[in-house]
Amino acid sequence: MAHWLDEPHHDPSPQYCATSRPCPGDLVPVRVRVPHAHRARQVILRVLRDGEPLVGPARLDTEDETGAWWVAEVPVTNPVTPYRFLLDGADGSYAWLDGAGRHGHDVTDAHDFRLLAEGGGGPDWVEDAVAYQVFPDRFAPADPPRSGPLPDWAVPMEWEDDVAHDGPLTSRQFFGGDLRGIVRHLDHVASLAADVLYLTPFFEARSNHRYDAVTFDRVDPLLGGQAALAELTAAAHARGIRVLGDLTTNHTGNAHEWFLAAQASPSAAEHDFYRFASHPHSYLSWLDVPSLPKLDHADPELRRRFYQGRDSVVARWLRPPVGLDGWRIDVANMTGRLGDSDLAHEVARTIRATMAAQDAEDGHSRWLLAEHGHDASADLAALGWHGTMNYSGFTRPTWAWLTRPGHGITWLGMPMEVPSLPGTALVATMRTFSASMPWASLTRSVNLLDSHDTARFRTVVGGERTGRPTGSPAGRDRHLLGLALLVTLPGVPQVFAGDEFGLTGLTGEHSRTPMPWARPGLVDQATLAAYRSWLALRRDHVALRRGGLRWVHADADSMTFLREHPDQRVLVHVDRGGSPGVMLPKAGLGLSATDRLQTLAGEDPDCEDDVTVTLPSGGVAAHVYQF
Repeated sequence: MAHWLDEPHHDPSPQYCATSRPCPGDLVPVRVRVPHAHRARQVILRVLRDGEPLVGPARLDTEDETGAWWVAEVPVTNPVTPYRFLLDGADGSYAWLDGAGRHGHDVTDAHDFRLLAEGGGGPDWVEDAVAYQVFPDRFAPADPPRSGPLPDWAVPMEWEDDVAHDGPLTSRQFFGGDLRGIVRHLDHVASLAADVLYLTPFFEARSNHRYDAVTFDRVDPLLGGQAALAELTAAAHARGIRVLGDLTTNHTGNAHEWFLAAQASPSAAEHDFYRFASHPHSYLSWLDVPSLPKLDHADPELRRRFYQGRDSVVARWLRPPVGLDGWRIDVANMTGRLGDSDLAHEVARTIRATMAAQDAEDGHSRWLLAEHGHDASADLAALGWHGTMNYSGFTRPTWAWLTRPGHGITWLGMPMEVPSLPGTALVATMRTFSASMPWASLTRSVNLLDSHDTARFRTVVGGERTGRPTGSPAGRDRHLLGLALLVTLPGVPQVFAGDEFGLTGLTGEHSRTPMPWARPGLVDQATLAAYRSWLALRRDHVALRRGGLRWVHADADSMTFLREHPDQRVLVHVDRGGSPGVMLPKAGLGLSATDRLQTLAGEDPDCEDDVTVTLPSGGVAAHVYQF
């Protein structure tokens, strides 16, 4: 059976690159593994410096019966240093090696490996993180629950009521979850090995999702106000959990104090925060939704108030008494982009600089995560956002590989049902998107099976359409395959609260189901146990957190890959059922005849002799092995 162990390989992980955080002026040693199937007469390093290619020979370092290691030094001159390798074959062949693999023809720079100069890659701690997303209104109420009148937008609901999945009620249903309610359940978050709590917006607004802020100066009183947020961050920090806020830099609500001032007078300072076609009622808005007027980042006063400098909104919430550990930026792909004006990279770099200044002041390091639903590569290479929400490079291909047709769920914005695609397509998509961004950005991006903006993964793969936790095993097998990919591939695993219980949902709004804390019979205990087990596996194994990614094999129903780190090597095999089995040569895996794989999860190999390893087949399961 064909495999890719004979393919040359490099990635900017510690196994192949001396450092992922070089300083300007450094020469960074990089290593390339060239199996004898592609024996090279020479290996040539190509580096872009100041936009001009520089080439130089790599040196042969070591050689064994399976292949050779070549070493070269990458000079770090610019903030972003792209590089790739030319393999001059002993048989006269010609091939480039970049992040997308080996190519027997000339290629563009799009998939070059990239080193980011010191600070460019973001906080080191992010690579070890597990994130847990909470939609505050649906997580848990305080004890005793809040009482008193509600604003006119809110329609009160009982905790067990159904969640609307379309229509105007979706944004108005008020279930009463708040920040002190989250404090009550932080032990649950910690039990999932999660050490980052990502909160969707907490600023006062006129909806349950709060992406239509009326101010950036107040925590919504419905959530408990600033005192409750400070209590939450203090309690989370005491457990070793960082807290990530959610900020809408692309737009405000139309009841925001800035927008009301802008409408009140064309001479107001806030008028130029927005772009009016005809004052005061005709203005540009997010996707033409009039309740979400779009911000114009060309205005210097907007930048100063919002994200530039110590007194800005961005900086203020990073300091005590709240002390956030970073920001997730909503609609980051559109922020700063407005008609003929494209200031997206400038906005991102300014926010990063503001956060870096606060880091330097108090000795912390904070994460700047961008929401981006498609190709984020151009934005991530601009030294702004540290990482992205990896919908395109993880969520979409995982949905397409594990879906069960007939559920009617649309494919993340496309007007069609999620297609059922083979494992080879999943690998091709993941490889393309991971190759398009710096390794440091990939490892500081979040992988997610779903979120508050999508259908629940359990519904996509199992067809469960109730919108309520059912405890049914339908879809559990493929759900847990997705969990295995979430845990074992590069990037930060992000769990949307309730996935660990087996919650379902048809749309993003429908997926915002209240957590069934008082109804344990509705929790799928097998799914919860699997989440705890798999996330602990990642926490306990450095190769799953910080190892490189080397694809080994894929067919329609299975995929196999290596996570390699100087301290540990791990082999992962995921089978959706129906795979004919995978036989791998021990020599290609770097194993001796007497070496045996150690099973960390799943079943032992079907066969392991002195020459080959045969991985389990025929079942729906994920298997993880340590060398």
